[in-house]
Amino acid sequence: MTELDLFSKASLGETPLMTRRLIQLFLGLSLYGLSIGLIVRADLGLDPWDVLSQGIFERFAEPAGLGFGMVVNLIGMAVLLLWIPLRQKPGIGTIANVLVIGSVAGLALRYIPADPVLPVRSLFLATGIVLNGVASGAYIGAGLGPGPRDGLMTGLVARTGWPIKAVRTAIELTVVAAGWALGGSVGVGTILYALAIGPLVQIFLPAFTVGKEDGRKTLPGGKPTRPA
Repeated sequence: MTELDLFSKASLGETPLMTRRLIQLFLGLSLYGLSIGLIVRADLGLDPWDVLSQGIFERFAEPAGLGFGMVVNLIGMAVLLLWIPLRQKPGIGTIANVLVIGSVAGLALRYIPADPVLPVRSLFLATGIVLNGVASGAYIGAGLGPGPRDGLMTGLVARTGWPIKAVRTAIELTVVAAGWALGGSVGVGTILYALAIGPLVQIFLPAFTVGKEDGRKTLPGGKPTRPA
């Protein structure tokens, strides 16, 4: 079911369903941005894509006066451009992803205290990872289009015929290596995120999926993926 189909049905009496999808989408994306802010402030290691974001931020963006949240959004836009040769089509959720997550992350970083003591940093990390799982379930469950990074993965799978796991692993290893080379933070948080995010999304996604059919179509191969 495409986003156009959803809007058409909404005009025929399914407005409450579409309203729920949109509210869930933007709440999920906002919580995702907040979770990034918490994990960054924990300073115990970031997830692969944010390792890259931090590396680019510290090496290039910060000297130029750009914020971390803007870097997250710009990376999302750059990844979205890679969809063109892969013939992927963005949805409402795809565009919202590019605009909302980084903006909320940047706002969160203004108010979450920097350099807290280790117990507080540990709390930030644990809360951020769990909140990321909740946000992922909500955003994916809305069924309004994959995030730029997930679309890159599914596009490569479709074009190459390689297994999802192999493509996902190759992308994230490349991203974390590039981010680490640029000075991004790799640590225990990176490992904990990698181990926890799949099970967390698997727990929360069923609770947020709007209709079983939409949930199946949202997840390639029936497996939860990172929505950013």
